[in-house]
Amino acid sequence: MTTESTTPEVRPEADAPNKLKRAITGPLLFAFILGDVLGAGIYALMGVLSEKVGGLLWAPMLLALLLALLTAGSYAELVTKYPRAGGASVFAERAFRSPLVSFLVGFSMLAAGVTSAAGLAIAFSGDYLSTFFDLPTIPVAMVFLAVVGLLNARGIRESMGANLVMTAIELSGLVIVIAVVGIFVGGGGGDMSRAVQAPEGTSVAMAVLAGAVIAYYSFVGFETSANMIEEVKDPRRTYPRALFAALFTAGAVYVLVGLASSVALPAAELQESTGPLLAVVEATGLNVPSWLFSLIALIAVANGALLTMIMVSRLTYGMAEQNLLPGALSRVLPKRRTPWVAILTTTLVAMGLTLVGDLGTLAETVVLLLLFVFLSANVSVLVLRRDRVEHDHFRVWTFVPVLGIASCILLLTQQRPIVWLFGACLLAVGGVLYLLARWGRRRSDATAARVTDEKESSHDDAR
Repeated sequence: MTTESTTPEVRPEADAPNKLKRAITGPLLFAFILGDVLGAGIYALMGVLSEKVGGLLWAPMLLALLLALLTAGSYAELVTKYPRAGGASVFAERAFRSPLVSFLVGFSMLAAGVTSAAGLAIAFSGDYLSTFFDLPTIPVAMVFLAVVGLLNARGIRESMGANLVMTAIELSGLVIVIAVVGIFVGGGGGDMSRAVQAPEGTSVAMAVLAGAVIAYYSFVGFETSANMIEEVKDPRRTYPRALFAALFTAGAVYVLVGLASSVALPAAELQESTGPLLAVVEATGLNVPSWLFSLIALIAVANGALLTMIMVSRLTYGMAEQNLLPGALSRVLPKRRTPWVAILTTTLVAMGLTLVGDLGTLAETVVLLLLFVFLSANVSVLVLRRDRVEHDHFRVWTFVPVLGIASCILLLTQQRPIVWLFGACLLAVGGVLYLLARWGRRRSDATAARVTDEKESSHDDAR
């Protein structure tokens, strides 16, 4: 992997003026990506994962990391080559020259984002919160999303500052899991043999592959950073370093947490808990208060939701700038320079999605939609190799996007029919919105043309 050099006298596109403020440094971007990857997936889905792989929880985590790194390589090249908000939809527009394809890629990302945020809101309002309060899930989820939206609108630097604190806290929760299980095993507790036990009647390879579909959800947060690129300082150097460092860090933590979970508890007990990591900590018998770990888990989920909604709002803004969505969605607050209309709209949609679906189905739907986005990004890298730009950018080895395409196709074949149906419904909504947007633009253009003709006619009559 290299940095491709071009003529130094030409001003890089990465440094071109834009409406958003460049306030994100390398450490902040690393924390952003790490915080998004280390989100609710690991805190909420370990029990679901154990149904697929039994005690082999670490194996699908490792496989999912390797698969995610392939597409991350493609993102590193594309994001530094075309540093504009909008992410995969920008790449698709350049590669395929089709507004419809660009819209559907961007809408898949949008749908995945708001679906993920809805799932995180439900996770926030579930068993971890019930440690403190017994409140109805849906109203709490909606209030939670409203608070996230307000923080998002306040400003990117404020949001990133909150992310730094929450990332440190959620990472500490995973370190607690690893540490207490280590102490537990050192004292003669646990069962190391469970770490290599697959479900009965299933081959290890098929079990790990099926588990990787679930585990992949824990890594997909990296793509959100592509939509923050207009707010990153020196993106062509900062982005690849932060991206790969965050993924490797998250992967190491996930593998260790998977090992700790399988050693501490049998798969059957993990499957019964909607707060699996809390169950792991309690199984060690060490003096870690349940309320403390529940609080950490809530912060982790909240951080994931905040970062997801930041991404979704910036993607909406970017698509509006491309005229793929109504122009009103590109409006920003004059002083804070945050896309407030996009934030308000996506928050309301996420609130609506909390009314349908469970966490498992929502998570798998997010993966399905993102696999189409990742497939598009990997193909775009290869198509756009002939497109030269006038600034330095990261360049990935050619075999990486090729393997990335194969990995996306492989994971798509593992999706359940109900998830395909749910995803198809969301994309159908996107298709309708695209047609309505085109119809609206044509009416607007026709009205503008008619007004111009009337003015010219009036001017001629006056003469």
